[in-house]
Amino acid sequence: MQEARVVKTTCPYCGVGCGVLATQMEDGSVEVKGDPDHPSNFGKLCSKGAALGETLGLETRLLFPQIRGKRASWDDALSLVADRFSSAIRQYGPDSVAFYVSGQILTEDYYVANKLMKGFLGSANIDTNSRLCMASSVAGHKRAFGADTVPCSYEDLEDADLLVLVGSNLAWCHPVLQRRIEDARKSRPHMKVVVIDPRETASSDGADLHLAIAPDGDVALFSGLLAYLSKAGVVNHEYVRDHTAGFVEALNEAQRWEEASLVEATGLSAGQLHQFYDLFARTSKTVTLYSQGVNQSVSGTDKVNAILNCHLATGRIGQNGMGPFSITGQPNAMGGREVGGLANTLAAHMELDNTEHRSLVKQFWKAPALAPKQGMKAVELFDAVASGRIKALWIMGTNPADSLPNAGKVEAALASCPFVVVSEVVKQTDTSRHAHVLLPSAAWGEKSGTVTNSERRISRQRPFLPMPGEAKPDYWQFAQVARRMGFRQAFDYGGPDAVFREHATLSSFANAGARDFDIGAYADITAEAYAELSPFQWPAPSEGNVNPRHFFAEGGFYHADKKARFIPLKRKDHLPARKSGQTKYASTVRLNTGRIRDQWHTMSRTGLSARLSAHSAEPFLEISPQDAEDAGLQQADIAQVTSPHGSVLLRVVVTSRQKTGAVFAPLHWTDQFATNARIDRLVTADLDPFSGQPAYKHTDVSISPFNAVVYGFAVTRNKPSLKGLDYAAAVRCDGGWRMDFAHGSYLDQSALLKHLRAPQKNSGHWSEYRQSGDAYRAACFDEDGLVVACLTSAKPVSLSRSHLVSLLAKEEWSQQDRLSVLAGFPSATQPSKGAIVCACMNVGVNEIGKAIAEGAHCVDSVAEITMAGTNCGSCRTEIERMLHGQFQQAAQ
Repeated sequence: MQEARVVKTTCPYCGVGCGVLATQMEDGSVEVKGDPDHPSNFGKLCSKGAALGETLGLETRLLFPQIRGKRASWDDALSLVADRFSSAIRQYGPDSVAFYVSGQILTEDYYVANKLMKGFLGSANIDTNSRLCMASSVAGHKRAFGADTVPCSYEDLEDADLLVLVGSNLAWCHPVLQRRIEDARKSRPHMKVVVIDPRETASSDGADLHLAIAPDGDVALFSGLLAYLSKAGVVNHEYVRDHTAGFVEALNEAQRWEEASLVEATGLSAGQLHQFYDLFARTSKTVTLYSQGVNQSVSGTDKVNAILNCHLATGRIGQNGMGPFSITGQPNAMGGREVGGLANTLAAHMELDNTEHRSLVKQFWKAPALAPKQGMKAVELFDAVASGRIKALWIMGTNPADSLPNAGKVEAALASCPFVVVSEVVKQTDTSRHAHVLLPSAAWGEKSGTVTNSERRISRQRPFLPMPGEAKPDYWQFAQVARRMGFRQAFDYGGPDAVFREHATLSSFANAGARDFDIGAYADITAEAYAELSPFQWPAPSEGNVNPRHFFAEGGFYHADKKARFIPLKRKDHLPARKSGQTKYASTVRLNTGRIRDQWHTMSRTGLSARLSAHSAEPFLEISPQDAEDAGLQQADIAQVTSPHGSVLLRVVVTSRQKTGAVFAPLHWTDQFATNARIDRLVTADLDPFSGQPAYKHTDVSISPFNAVVYGFAVTRNKPSLKGLDYAAAVRCDGGWRMDFAHGSYLDQSALLKHLRAPQKNSGHWSEYRQSGDAYRAACFDEDGLVVACLTSAKPVSLSRSHLVSLLAKEEWSQQDRLSVLAGFPSATQPSKGAIVCACMNVGVNEIGKAIAEGAHCVDSVAEITMAGTNCGSCRTEIERMLHGQFQQAAQ
């Protein structure tokens, strides 16, 4: 028997950049494990990474090119793209075309796209969904450091004596880093963690101090900290003198914040402020780790610089356990930044506004028409599509109809655009339905290239599966169109290794230490060496000794004078915003959006895994008890959430972990998995003035009850049809699909069963039960088991969802099993997992509760009995809350 081949690759999810071992088994399945040799994760994986093998099926894949919905050849599709882009440029100029790409494509893909648009089409209208995640960090880094340089490494998180998490639910969004930190705290008990977040989260549960800051209070908080550091005498005046400029001006602005105004702006007490400020002041080994809660704001860039100001003032940068650390959300947000994937940058961390940089890139590329100015950033770009200024648009690896703010306007813009190209992995998305040309892209496990994680570590993504159907790599698609547009010589790449060589060579071209990004050591890499490339951190210049772990311990910033810049942040620009208010049954609150533990972006990959959908199966609204009462809402109701741009329906989760005046909803649900749940339809396109990044965390919305006539839950072997239901959410489960639904008018039984794609009444073995009103229960069996079961009521349905889900995949049936279907609950002799808490090990709340009842007294003892929390650990805080009687499941 031939030994299974193990391929070292990199996870396609968050910016941690975990190494993965993928093994294709004899039956065609793929086993995925963490790579113990990869320096980012040392073998650990989160729930999403561990389930990667379950997301590789082809049933949702786009397998061949399409022109206007009909199958086409690659030659015809690419020739049409080249012709339409060329004709638009001839008739309307280069700024009439645009690319919109993604932090999920590979660096080689990004490089070719950027080169084509900026160097050969003559426009900088190429932007990326990383604009939505990390653009404020880029802008803040460039203002302070002179370059988009992340000065830290993951080891600093373990070496720090104080870790400050700002706007980051690390335990759910970057669980492997959270585990590294937890392990470090066990060996270094004096290490402290402070979490700054308006919400109580899995990350704040394990913190020494949680500061439930008011939305957008971060600039005030860190300005107050800067003034406190000066007063406490911990400013590193030697570092400030030798390596920075503008300290006095920044400090003067910070000192304008009186204690009372800090309390008002931050929503924190004076005692909390002093506790945090004192801890920061007396702990030299401090890392401030920040993410979307900082970046996704109209003051995101200023928030970044407020943090950087404090680290520059103390000289806590570039040394072990010290520094400001931006953690990225996507697997290759950093790689995109390195090749100029943003509309305002050039490749190799060079700048479009820098004449010398533009000359270097033009010379290196032999570019005939290098873009003369910055292009349009993401929101502005789609505004231009809406107004008709963009005549041809190519979207690759992202879903802007769901992910951009005011998403309804974006979708309308796509529908009106004269020519839209979409390169995608899946057949159906809310964006691809507006494509004139659909191009099938290679997916994770099929494509070859590199990605860069949050600590500047470049790793290989390697193929272990053949490209299915007619799918092709993304870089190849761009290169083929470039050749058809007359640029054959510049885009004659033999493979991704050739693109990487060119990228590495450009990084060192006329560099000699003048720019931060330099991987010239790999400029002559062979195809064989590229295939075997081990993870490495940049900089990696061809000559000279560097410490790739840190930047700036001894200055060496990238402004002309080699000094960092303190940024004065004016108090008047960061006063508290207006407060929300409530009226009877029409509550106005602030909407905060974000990720949940087991899903990724718009679920096109994670939605293929049944176990990843078991933890949170519905789009939900977390709301405080007071706001729920004001809005006339109760637990498990359906809420109608409305902004000036649209309205959505979400399941209500009433929880004291949410602050009054604010609500939270996840970003993941699309029309493929729910009706009326695309949360970014509500988000106002308010932008940071420096970065162009939207403020996803701060939209005023009104909330009221949705008065449903019927509520229901169903399990079905076939994918249900959601269209026409007011509220419906359907996700995969073992054996088929599960669906929660509600509707504002009566649903007759035939219409309901049609939605569930149920067999005809004369097929299979049917059992039905009717009560008064809209209570209806039905189940159909065939020789293989349960085909469909549906339970409805005039109120939210009370039943054991996990029990019905388990029955859908059941192979051997007893009479008791059949009776329990219509009952909706297991009998006393039937074990039920309950709602899934640990997705990695498929452990439910009932199993954990049983372990606690039988004497498990801590998380580790629960883990020993049930295995829950033994993989990625992102469920450990939930187990801890169960031990203390505080657990609440968002959706069951």
